[in-house]
This record gives sequence, C-alpha cells and structure tokens, in this order.
Amino acid sequence: MVRLSVNINKIATLRNARGGNIPNVLQAAIDVQRFGADGVTVHPRPDERHIRYSDVRQIRPHITTEFNVEGYPSDKFMQLVLEVKPHQVTLVPDPPDVLTSNAGWDTKKHKYFLRDIVETLKKVGIRPSIFVDTEPQNIINAVDTGTVRIELYTEPYASMYEKDREKAVYPFVKAAKLANELGLELNAGHDLNLRNLNFLVRNIPFLKEVSIGHALISDALYYGLENTIQLYKRQLEIN
Repeated sequence: MVRLSVNINKIATLRNARGGNIPNVLQAAIDVQRFGADGVTVHPRPDERHIRYSDVRQIRPHITTEFNVEGYPSDKFMQLVLEVKPHQVTLVPDPPDVLTSNAGWDTKKHKYFLRDIVETLKKVGIRPSIFVDTEPQNIINAVDTGTVRIELYTEPYASMYEKDREKAVYPFVKAAKLANELGLELNAGHDLNLRNLNFLVRNIPFLKEVSIGHALISDALYYGLENTIQLYKRQLEIN
C-alpha cells in the first residue's frame, strides 16, 4: 500500500499564531505516528513562519517511522539536514517569499546545483527526492542529478479533479510510467485530500508515498487527528 507521510507544518502555524507551545508540535509528531501514519514531514522555511529549525532538531529523536524534511537547499537548510539526518530530504524550489510550494524544479537549468546537493545527501545516507512537475523532460533530466526519488507536484491534478478527473490524472500516469522506466522511485504531494486521493493512487502506478498536510490537518479539526489519519489511510487502499 502507498505510504502516508503527514506534514505537520499547519500545527506549527497554529502554535505560532498565539505563541507558547499549544498545540505541541513534538507531541503532534509523536501522535501522528501512534495513530498510524507511516511518516512525518516538515518543511522549515527561512522565516520559520511555521516549523522552526529547533522543532526539526527536537522532533528527530522521536521519529519511529520515517522523517521527511522538505525545503529549498540553502546553506542553512543543508546544515540542518546534515545535522539531524532525516530518512529523506525532498528538495523544493520555493523562494523565501512564497506562501506555499507552487512549482517543480527545472531539472535541466538546475542540474549541476541539484547534482551537488544530491551527492552530499547520499554520502551521509539520506535518500534524496526532487520535487518536479509532469513535464517529461524534467523527469528525464532528474536522472542526471543522481536522485533516488522524485515527488510529483499534484496541485494541477487537484485543481482539475472536480471538472474532469480522467483528464486530470492522465499526465501523472504518464509521468509515473516514465519515472519507473528511468529507475526513479515515486512520491506525490500537494493539495491531496479525502475527495481526490483514492482516484490518484488507484490510477498512478509505482507510487511509494504521499505527503499530505493542509487538508489532513484541516479535516482533523472536524474528525479528530487519529480518526482523520485512518480515513486517509483507507483512501490509500487500492484493492
């Protein structure tokens, strides 16, 4: 079954809105694992507007599943991940001022930059993943970076899903098949939710993992965190 990694950034956003330590981000990381998630994802940004660098350091010793740290590979970010050594680092091309990740890498333009980062991560045993769109050339060029995985940026699928889900998923099916042919493992994430998730995983072959944060944490306000994680896990069942 496709693995579920829960992005807990929005829990940190809520904490930061008031100050103090409510809700407790460390406890959230512990709980999402206890409630059945296959991993924990965080995305520290330079302004630390949600997850703080100190959160990442505090959370790491308590991860019993898999820890995925997303972000732009600035010097500060790389110092952090080389220190805490998460299981996976997902490289995202977002500049400091964007609200949320909104594009994949141009893997041709940034090939040498990404190749150096990927090599650095692999040397210390961290699995690299590169955030890309479904453009075939970006997937093909990702191979030249040496990455082990790519993560498909699924916002275009999510935005088109209600209008025409078959059309929405088609480029992702092609991208998944291409990635597999090239020897790349596959993750997916961005704007996935309880409505569109199952159709995606039933149609995209070779998918290893989805990373979901905003929708899952929002649903947890209504259904509770433990129940929500189980609801998402059921959407990942394809039989």
